[in-house]
Amino acid sequence: MEVKRITLPEDLEHAYRIRKKVFVEEQGVAAEVEIDEHESQADHILVYYEGEPVGTSRVRNVDGVAKLERICLLPTHRKHGLGRLLVSELEAIAREKGLKKAKLHGQVQAKAFYEKLGYTAVSDVFIEEDIPHLLFVKEL
Repeated sequence: MEVKRITLPEDLEHAYRIRKKVFVEEQGVAAEVEIDEHESQADHILVYYEGEPVGTSRVRNVDGVAKLERICLLPTHRKHGLGRLLVSELEAIAREKGLKKAKLHGQVQAKAFYEKLGYTAVSDVFIEEDIPHLLFVKEL
């Protein structure tokens, strides 16, 4: 298992393929909204398992707060601690940039996962792309 910050266009393409498979094909998010106007402002990462990219996420500074986004793993690689690696690396990037707080829009079904990582749900359920979400926050 290895986490790598994306610096090469071909690595970003791996990330986009994983996101398409998870969010568009598996969860029904519209393809035209999955890749958005924030791609170039975000730091992107990939997680590898046995040399293959199997998960991705990104983080960006939104008004002085680290916003963790597009956290996903291929279905075959969930429940192995790789999601924890993704979030940990995003938090490290945020700290390097001097950010002291993180937030994310997490799917309701992942609430226990985010709580285990120290995040607190601070909103009522809201819908994004027809999927129930909560706003989570954490002091870094």
